[in-house]
Amino acid sequence: MARPKSPPVFLGRTLYRRRRLRDAARLLPVVGVLLLLLPLLWVSDVEVRLGSGEVVYFFVVWLALIGLAAAFAPGLTRGDKADDQEED
Repeated sequence: MARPKSPPVFLGRTLYRRRRLRDAARLLPVVGVLLLLLPLLWVSDVEVRLGSGEVVYFFVVWLALIGLAAAFAPGLTRGDKADDQEED
């Protein structure tokens, strides 16, 4: 008696990596907001003043977020239709 062929339990390596990359790209804005709001926790005064260190931190985080988004972009160019075709 032949058993019906069931789909594989695990995803293919490329499909798995593409989905994890998509998850990381979705999480990037949340991490960015948390990193940009972090200097507010450093201030112990009631008045919020930006010193040169906070401004440098802001621009370094901003440039890092742009760099990460640019690094994620090539892996996100293929659409969901390609993912569905690879599953078959």
